[in-house]
Amino acid sequence: MKLTISRSKNAASLYVTKSFYDKGVRTSKVVEKLGTIAELEKKLNGEDPIEWAKEYVQELTRQEKERTREVIVRYSPVKVIDKDERRSFNGGYLFLQRIYHELGIDKLCAAIAGKYKFEYDLDSILSRLVYGRLIFPASKLATRQLSEKFIERPNFEIQHIYRGLEVIAKETDFLQAELYKNSLRISKRKTGAIYYDCTNYFFEIEQEEGQKQYTAASKDHKPNPVVQMGLFMDGDGVPLAFDMSAGNTNEQITLRPLEEKILSDFNLSRFVVCTDAGLSSAANRKFNNKGERAFITAQSIKKLKKHLKEWVLDPTGWRLPGDRQTYDITPLDDSGELDRFALREKTFYKERWINEDGLEQRLLVTYSIKYREYQRKIRNKQIDRAAKLIATKPQKLKKPHQNDYKRFIKRIHHTPEGEVAEIENLRIDAARVESEEMFDGFYGVCTNLEGDPEVIIKINHRRWEIEECFRIMKSEFKARPVYLSRDDRIKAHFMTCFITLMIYRFLEKRLDEKFTCRQIIDGLRDMGFYAVRGEGYIPAYTRNDFTDALHEAFGFRTDYQIVTNGEMKNIIKLTKTKAVNRK
Repeated sequence: MKLTISRSKNAASLYVTKSFYDKGVRTSKVVEKLGTIAELEKKLNGEDPIEWAKEYVQELTRQEKERTREVIVRYSPVKVIDKDERRSFNGGYLFLQRIYHELGIDKLCAAIAGKYKFEYDLDSILSRLVYGRLIFPASKLATRQLSEKFIERPNFEIQHIYRGLEVIAKETDFLQAELYKNSLRISKRKTGAIYYDCTNYFFEIEQEEGQKQYTAASKDHKPNPVVQMGLFMDGDGVPLAFDMSAGNTNEQITLRPLEEKILSDFNLSRFVVCTDAGLSSAANRKFNNKGERAFITAQSIKKLKKHLKEWVLDPTGWRLPGDRQTYDITPLDDSGELDRFALREKTFYKERWINEDGLEQRLLVTYSIKYREYQRKIRNKQIDRAAKLIATKPQKLKKPHQNDYKRFIKRIHHTPEGEVAEIENLRIDAARVESEEMFDGFYGVCTNLEGDPEVIIKINHRRWEIEECFRIMKSEFKARPVYLSRDDRIKAHFMTCFITLMIYRFLEKRLDEKFTCRQIIDGLRDMGFYAVRGEGYIPAYTRNDFTDALHEAFGFRTDYQIVTNGEMKNIIKLTKTKAVNRK
């Protein structure tokens, strides 16, 4: 701050002014009017007004540096605001930016820029695509426009986004490998067990092209072309690697190529691959039966050979973890037995080694009353839906998929006398219901691991987290439908989704997993600020447990009554510091 003297014909007035940059242009504003020299001489009883004013300005400057000066802002009820002046901003991205820079993504962008020699700012593009994907997911054009809401303005134009996507697509392998290495500096990665699954994403188009292909196994059940994503996740739910393939690709053949990339690029060789039943082909199991690798895969009880089904359904020979005694699970339906032995909360297991397709593997089956009741609750709801559909007398039914409630509807095209009926009769398929109920409560896995069954069960149980990863990308990050046409740009789009998911998971861990996905995203989105020209930013959000936890975890605060411009510069600088070692 400085003292400014404004002289006129009749008087000389003293002002406290300060200089600042507004949209890159240096300007100044009046902080306080002290009065005319004549007025101050009367108040100061002969003391030199200019010397007094200089000392006063020095004191205000000291208070501003020490953040003890109170900020006084004046507004006029008759003055119109400046046209096209943005006055509100989002500051939630600052916490994402801290993790983004801890992962060294800005340095990776610089390395890529040096390789291709382009002039646009790839770091600005990629960072805004990532922050925008989490805080306000939208199209690429809308993301460029919405990025203006961030306190730091974007340094690119819309055409640069599409050029940047083409480069990102070429460097996805490099980015994934380096992200894994850099992530080890900020967090331990649990890679003893890694999880793999596939999903697909639809496009609002009708014509197949490139990787966008029709498939009968669309996870979204949409009549549109899709692309397929294969994703590896570590034991903490943090994404490890991904790849894209055509929508009509058999998902079983997508595992090995991506796993080979992990083996070669991530310097990992000892791990357990955990998958669902749909990905557990004999080839995949044999591939992970080599070296120091192993597999744990879900096993459909219904698809076992007859003698193995009979072994599973045999009520005798069941065990409890840590207990040598064997149990007969027949009396578990007797409430008296349940009360007596408190077995309702227990999970029983039995195991044996089998040889399938020339591979020795361990079949481990669990049984739980709670799981049985859960399955029956779901099925009863599906039967109710099927009954309601039958009551509406539909003219035509499509062939149901594996878990569709319509699978319980039986079509009858003949009379009891065996004559062909012109009208299709529908009813609940009691035999189908009964056959499915036989396997309620049972869950099977196959593995080549020896050791404690409880450990294997716990490893397999965490597969739900990779399903959650896909749900977050689809529902929260709005990764679908995809409004891009070129395969390389589509791959780059999912690279940004992958980075966003990784940053989100580290943020979740930084907050000790105390908040839901919806609380985190809404909280960051709501962290608005009102800009006071020349002074700073006034928080326009509600301080709550989430914002307190966020500030404590990241070591800076944005919830003061006003965050001065100087302090905001320090915060932005802090969010761009190098990675630190975290446990």
